[in-house]
Amino acid sequence: MEWGIKLNNNSIKKIIKVILIVIVIILVCLGIYFLIDFILNGTFVDWFEKNYMITEERYLPETGRTTLVHSPIWYKIKPLLLGVFITIILLCTVIVFIISHLVAKKREKKVITDISKKLRLYMNGTTDVSDIFTKEQAEISAQMTEIKTKLLHNEQILKEETARKNDLIAYLAHDLKTPLTSTIGYLSILDEMDDVPKRQQKKYIGVALDKSYRLEELINELFDIARFNSEEIILEKEELNLNLMIEQIIDDFYPILKELNKEIKLKTKDNMKLYADPDKLSRVFGNLVKNAINYSSEESDIIINIEKTDSDIIVEVKNKGKQIPKEKLDRLFEKFYRADSSRTSKTGGSGLGLAIAKDIVELHNGAITAESNENETTFRVELPIK
Repeated sequence: MEWGIKLNNNSIKKIIKVILIVIVIILVCLGIYFLIDFILNGTFVDWFEKNYMITEERYLPETGRTTLVHSPIWYKIKPLLLGVFITIILLCTVIVFIISHLVAKKREKKVITDISKKLRLYMNGTTDVSDIFTKEQAEISAQMTEIKTKLLHNEQILKEETARKNDLIAYLAHDLKTPLTSTIGYLSILDEMDDVPKRQQKKYIGVALDKSYRLEELINELFDIARFNSEEIILEKEELNLNLMIEQIIDDFYPILKELNKEIKLKTKDNMKLYADPDKLSRVFGNLVKNAINYSSEESDIIINIEKTDSDIIVEVKNKGKQIPKEKLDRLFEKFYRADSSRTSKTGGSGLGLAIAKDIVELHNGAITAESNENETTFRVELPIK
């Protein structure tokens, strides 16, 4: 019933528009008539008689005498009438075109305003899309549903990332107090007591130094969080030897490995070369090695395999340790996410290492994945050679 009323209203509007156009045409014709018959009466008559009328004396039987008779010159009048007719048709066509154009612009503006209002109503409210858009707007409603779904999904991801980031900042700020308090405490003892035995001094200095290193780690994590969103990763590619890079990374971690009684075993062939950014890839594999050291079992070895295919180089970093559940494994590369819920352990980082590694690898048109079972966890990086 409502649909029928809408159709009738549209029909009435069209009829009114046609009537208005007809009235405009009639008014134009009347205007031309008024111009010719009243304003230009004498001028027009003189011009018309001179060019399209002939005056001659003619005997009229009914009157019985000779008189002046004005007769039209039809062979001249016919082109004039045709020209006037064509001119009127063209004029009416132009008027109809202008009116139609204005009406179309007005209708277009109305449609845009109507859709804009519907979009605002749909995006800001909880009304079902089918209750807002008509059947003729089905394509728009489908696209808006898809867009809104993506926006809500992205908004949820952003909220989760923001919440995780805020939690991390709060925990890191709290964690800063513990090593700072210890450092101040031990240094105060050394400052206030002059007779501290040499052995005791060395112990206090060692503890203060260890806490200072921890403070440095926490501060670096805060800097990572602060600059991650604003830092644009720009690659500076060159030919590099991947074997030498990873060997250098292993050497950098030697003191930590020795302290934990762990070892990294590198299995590779010589001349694993590729075209990539050495600094960025060093950060990727540094993060993976650090992650493997932190989460591997005590006194266990870490294995790094490097293989080469026709187009790619594949690097696998394996460590023995606790299995990562699948629901956590799928989220390892999210910003500020940590599979280990512990916030105060030394393995606790900002949750950015793997996210940054993923960004860098993907900028190289590569891929990074993770697998975990009850025996070991493996991070796999695939990089194109060129």
